[in-house]
Order: sequence, then C-alpha cells, then structure tokens
Amino acid sequence: MKWLAMMLLVANVALWFYGSTLVAPSVSVAQSDGRLPRVATLKTGSESSPVTTPTPPPSLFCARLGWFESEAEAHDMAAALGKLREEYSVERQERELAPLHWVLIPPQPADQARKMFREIQRRGIDSYLVTEGERRNAISLGLFESREAAISVMEEKNRQNLNAVLAMFPRNQISYALAFEVGPLEDSEQAGALQADYREDFELVEIERCEGVATPEKSP
Repeated sequence: MKWLAMMLLVANVALWFYGSTLVAPSVSVAQSDGRLPRVATLKTGSESSPVTTPTPPPSLFCARLGWFESEAEAHDMAAALGKLREEYSVERQERELAPLHWVLIPPQPADQARKMFREIQRRGIDSYLVTEGERRNAISLGLFESREAAISVMEEKNRQNLNAVLAMFPRNQISYALAFEVGPLEDSEQAGALQADYREDFELVEIERCEGVATPEKSP
C-alpha cells in the first residue's frame, strides 16, 4: 500500500512540473519586464503591403504660334507641322505695333499745301501730300522706325528750308496665329523645352495646359 501511495505522489509531481513548463514561457514573454508590448510594435497584414499612389495621367497641352501675315501662311505652316484641318484653327488678331517716327511739313490751308507739294516734287524730293486724317494737308517726307534716322532726315530737310518737324505715326497690323493641340505631356518642364524649340522660328509661342483655355473659333 505504501508503494502504491508513493507511485501516485510521483505521478502528481510529474504532471505539475510538465504543466508549468508549458504555461510559463507565454507568461514570461508578455510580462518579462512588467509591461505589455506597445501598439506601435504590432503590425497588421495591411501594413505589410503599403498602398502605392497611382501616377496621374499626362496633361493635354495646347499651343499658339504666330505671327503670320495672311491666313494662307498659317494654313501652310499647319500643313508643314503635319496638322489636319480639323485639328487646328487660325486666329485673326489686330495688333498694335510700335509707332513710326514721321518727318513732315505741318498741315496748312489746302491751296498752300498743294502749291508747296508741287514745288517740292519739282526739286526731286521724295514726298506725298496727306489727304485725310488729323494731319490732312501736311506733306510727308518719310517714315522711320529709328528715331535717330528720322532726326537726321529732319535736320537735312530743314537745311533745305522745308520747315520739317518730327511726329509719331501710330499703326496697327492684322496678324494671324495658328492654334492646335500639342498632345499629352508629362509636366510643364517638357512644355518649356518645346516652347524653347518653337521660339527659334516664331515671334509668338504659347504652350499651356488645355484645361481652362478657351477653344479658338475655327476659320472656315
């Protein structure tokens, strides 16, 4: 009987020891330093696969090139650029240009102006009689882009006793521009590079995103 009691005691001790070895490691991991793991150290499945932001599609850019002296010249340039007629438009625009420097004899009564004009013509001096506008009955002696050139001519005519003065001659010009879609570009840097290329051949170069840009009216 003592032998059987001894065997039961040994078996109970063995079961207690085996159970303690299974539970202890999990407790020691969670409470080895008396604190629970911080939330920041826990990773979920979604955090292991970061979400990537999709790359936005390229923007559509539009261009305006000019200036052309006629609508036909703008159409010829469109053909040279490989544009079909329905893919571009031609814009007509009145532009204010820098005024010219005008050497002239001031207006005077009509009969006196005609008499002086005939005398100047007999002397072989290049001139014409102004017949309309606020300077009607003045005698024009030349139009110049350079102020220095105009002053030189005025002084020469005054030495010939023509009483010439210097005035400004305003002027406008009808010009034409070619408008079309460039196509999709990655960013404004590409648009700037393309704009620099066009500036070698055109006075007017505008390349912008088509969004918010009014579509020009197509010429017939």
